[in-house]
Amino acid sequence: MNCKRQRDDGENAEKGKKRKKREERVKLSPLLEDEDVKKGVKEAWSHRAQYSHGGLELDCHPFPHCIIRNFIQSDSFTENLQRELLDLNFHEKSNDLYKFNQSDDLKKRKEPHITGLRAALFGRFRSWLGEVLGVELEPTVDVSCAKYQYTDVLLCHDDELEGRRVAFILYLVPPWESSDGGTLDLFSTDDHFQPHSVVKSLVPSWNTLVLFEVSPVSFHQETLLLEWLNPLYLDVDYQSQVQQEFEDSSEIQLKNFLKEEKFKEVSEALRSTDVQWTKQGPPNRRCYEVASLVSFPQCVSACWELLCSEAFFLLLSNFTGLRLHYLSPSDEDEEEEKDQEYEEEREATGSSGDTPSANKNNKEPSTPLCVGELRRWAHGSYTLLHDGDASKAEYALDLLLPLSCPDWQTEFGGFTSYVANEEDEELLMVYPEENSLALVYRDKETLKFVKHINHRSSTLPIGDSCRRAVYDFSFVYYE
Repeated sequence: MNCKRQRDDGENAEKGKKRKKREERVKLSPLLEDEDVKKGVKEAWSHRAQYSHGGLELDCHPFPHCIIRNFIQSDSFTENLQRELLDLNFHEKSNDLYKFNQSDDLKKRKEPHITGLRAALFGRFRSWLGEVLGVELEPTVDVSCAKYQYTDVLLCHDDELEGRRVAFILYLVPPWESSDGGTLDLFSTDDHFQPHSVVKSLVPSWNTLVLFEVSPVSFHQETLLLEWLNPLYLDVDYQSQVQQEFEDSSEIQLKNFLKEEKFKEVSEALRSTDVQWTKQGPPNRRCYEVASLVSFPQCVSACWELLCSEAFFLLLSNFTGLRLHYLSPSDEDEEEEKDQEYEEEREATGSSGDTPSANKNNKEPSTPLCVGELRRWAHGSYTLLHDGDASKAEYALDLLLPLSCPDWQTEFGGFTSYVANEEDEELLMVYPEENSLALVYRDKETLKFVKHINHRSSTLPIGDSCRRAVYDFSFVYYE
């Protein structure tokens, strides 16, 4: 029996050797093993800055992308990899957007060099990407080979699909010039996030990998958000946590929302005598002051524009799960994907007929809608409910961003109270809190008012003045 076991072990060892021959281990660029490089890329990516080291270059204009030259160390490996790829069966892909030939998914291919590359992409490279982006990437990696020949084309598009975080291209091309075409053109976007013009063209080069992040928060207006917001709230994973909490309670407060220096700058500017304030009435409805837009100091105007920007609409969509902008994901997107799959299946089988959602009304992209005020509150300020408020109530997301209220006490009043229509019981009270962004979703049966600010508020001086004033940006966003 001992001899038999030894023979079996030998046979197993031989089989193991054969299995190993099915995969050629690939060595990737040593830059991916360099901890200093990894740290530099991670920091630059998070701050949307530039970084370069050796054959690695990170640029965030017009959106974050990274170029890694000599991605695979071995010339013989890349040559054999190219040979294996060219021996695959390719299928012609052609429509209004593209014309090229594409292989099947490479997940199940057994060729040794394809298998080796796949193992590296799914393993070491995916781990490196996860560390650089600061997220836990799913193990799923879609990989195929595209072959472009004379007159082939892939026109302007985005790579956003549900669940996709990173897209990459590994070029295995002969010596290439820009005049040959085939450049990877990166577009700037306009105020509506539509492609505007090519600001950078990358010429394909042998053994070069280009990657870029695909994310709902890659608005191409991120510079505005990065300038103003606490970086914590731009983290995709943290946004998911915020959304979960908001969906559980329909309200949330995001503390230290603006960067400290920006918040202080706006707070100080609001106390400037240059700002023009107008008292709001009538007294049986409201009593507070609203700032004139034309009198805003520059930093206040910039903050106002931030809260009105399309980038901010998309950010709020991520915080709340509401569809406040036509680019934010919705339940309809899943239905559209099913329709597309149905259509592809129908074309493949030669059948005809409407798609499952063909009878639904096609919605045109809607323009983000919000209304806002910059308000000043002091002793004697308030708002009151009115008999006609219930008939005008809509589903909406309320935003409050208070300023200049570091020592505000609950007994001063000045809190926003939410109540059910025709009921006295308060559902929620939102108190003024310095640099804390409050988000509250209300339905048609929910009304709100601001509680009268009493004389106790004037006991806390600001500078040489004993008149206590609180400011807030108040916005309402609609789906």
